[in-house]
Amino acid sequence: MSTGSQSFGEGADAVADAFFPVYQWAFSDGSDFVADVETKLAEARMDDPVELFVSRAIGVGVVAGVLLWLLGLGLGYGLFYTGLVETETLIGVPVPNETLLAIVQALKIPALVVGTGLLFGFVGFTVGFGGLLSVPYMRSSSREREINMLLPDAVSFMYALSIGGMNQLEILEAMAKADDTYGEVAMEFRSIVQETEYFDTDYRTAVRNRSMETPSDELSQFLTDMLSIINSGGDMTEFLSDKKDKHMRTAKQQQELTLDTLELFGEMYMTLSLFPLLLIIILVIMSMLGQAQMRLLYATVYVLTPIVGLGFLVLVSTVKQDEIGDGYLEFEGEDAGRREPGLLSLGLVERFVGEYSIFDRVKRREGTYETMQVMRHPARFFRDNPLFTLAFTVPVTLVLVANAFLAGLAPTTLDGMVDAPIWGTFLYAYLPLYLVGFPLAVFREWNVRSRRRITNKLSDNLRKLSSANDTGMTILESIGAVSETTSGKLGEEFETMYAKVNYGTSLKRALVEFNNKYHIPRLARTVKLITKAQEASSQITAVLSTAAQASENQDDIERERRSRARMQVVIIIMTYLTLLAVMLILQVKFLGTMSGLETSTGGAGGAGGQLSFGGDIDTELLGMMFFHAVTMQGVISGFVAGYIRDASLLSGVKFAVALPTVALVAFSFA
Repeated sequence: MSTGSQSFGEGADAVADAFFPVYQWAFSDGSDFVADVETKLAEARMDDPVELFVSRAIGVGVVAGVLLWLLGLGLGYGLFYTGLVETETLIGVPVPNETLLAIVQALKIPALVVGTGLLFGFVGFTVGFGGLLSVPYMRSSSREREINMLLPDAVSFMYALSIGGMNQLEILEAMAKADDTYGEVAMEFRSIVQETEYFDTDYRTAVRNRSMETPSDELSQFLTDMLSIINSGGDMTEFLSDKKDKHMRTAKQQQELTLDTLELFGEMYMTLSLFPLLLIIILVIMSMLGQAQMRLLYATVYVLTPIVGLGFLVLVSTVKQDEIGDGYLEFEGEDAGRREPGLLSLGLVERFVGEYSIFDRVKRREGTYETMQVMRHPARFFRDNPLFTLAFTVPVTLVLVANAFLAGLAPTTLDGMVDAPIWGTFLYAYLPLYLVGFPLAVFREWNVRSRRRITNKLSDNLRKLSSANDTGMTILESIGAVSETTSGKLGEEFETMYAKVNYGTSLKRALVEFNNKYHIPRLARTVKLITKAQEASSQITAVLSTAAQASENQDDIERERRSRARMQVVIIIMTYLTLLAVMLILQVKFLGTMSGLETSTGGAGGAGGQLSFGGDIDTELLGMMFFHAVTMQGVISGFVAGYIRDASLLSGVKFAVALPTVALVAFSFA
């Protein structure tokens, strides 16, 4: 641990020790609140004693409360004593007694200052105390979500190991070591194994303890049911088979619930995204009537519009479930084998750099070789690492925009932007969007499609492998046979694996290297299952059938998700096009009419002294703001559509480039 971390830990413990008497005074030994916090600490796998943790939270809350109390006193003094805020009449209730009125006048300002300080202090204590206490609750919720998502595949993994001949203890140990694939589910089983190994606890008691401390109710029920099978001596394989089918059905039902919620959110977005438009129309009409509200108009366009979109994006992220894990598998005892060697990871040599000079030379030469490979095939590198396009496109964009600014080609003032709204917005917004977003979208889509070529035929080929293995072939012979009848990228990868093993590579290593090349989480779970099962026997027909069933279940969920999400994307795009059409009508018809009205009535208004209706409206400024509003709405709608479609912001880049382009073309010709 670093010195900084040690200092922070010692400081936190000092705060907890200082406020421990306050904890003893505030909470009794049997407090339900303390018991609930202790449960959440266990579920979040945080090893702090509950007394220490709550005492620290009290200390942080008190410190934050005192600081904000002092800030509130200073702010109250600056607002009320200086007269910045009028205090002559606060409530408007008459005071009949002059003596009482004099007392009220004398105490009014000090009371306001003290009240402001107390309000700020209360907020500071609440934020400090509640913020620290919320950490175990959030971690517990995050772990529960991940466990529930991975549990169906984890149960399938355990079932495959069971039909492969492993006993109960071996299954628990295998699950405990599968954290690279099953994440928090594996961590729960690791707790069981560690409790039996290091605390001399029998595994039945360890399973019971974990069932009571896990944050997932589904895993808790699974462990409880498994414990009853262990105690009664029942058939574990049959039990895991039933649980596998049950959790697969549960996963589909949960997916249905999530998609129904997203449909509701899509309808909400259709309404919420039109709210800024309606407010803009109202503010423009108020300006026509001589009640110009330009500050509100600016706030609506440049603040409210993006806030509504970002708020909806955050709302969707609480429901939309992204893929758990990074898809990489580890070779047992070899951390360097986690990723394929390349420019970003030079492989095994990195473990020995610094110990011997020869490894430093090997690393330099390997780095030079990998760099040359990237230079020969840069498109392939960017396909595998789409975000690295930003290292080139962002500096180029900054240079181009800066040169345009310095050369006087770009508007530098608000009046200049109003005079040339299309050109100015193109230089400051659209040019960066195209230069940064277009390459990122292209390489990201290429990356997704290349990986999808593997998963599209995965289920069918697992069935083929199972059938071939059932005829008596070994798993390697099955791979060779299937590679001859499988077209496309997956068939090529099977041929490569077969050749690697024939030239001396172990089958497990060949499978893991194949997985790490594409690092798809669902593929990693399948490969993990096969590699673990083939260690015991080369006849794993039932295991391959289980892997195929799990993959088919994932295909069904993915197919349903895409179908339902496609409708939400259509709704978002149509809503944006509707917004764009209304803005164009306002720009062309409404503002054009107002401009003509101002010109035609300008002379009459001056001669007769009458009010010129609409004469105070700056039509060019409003036209610029309309254009900016639809541009921001297009970018935000694009990212929302992409996130709903694939649970990834990068998926929305292509929409964020395409939708504003429609607005640019429309306003340019309007």
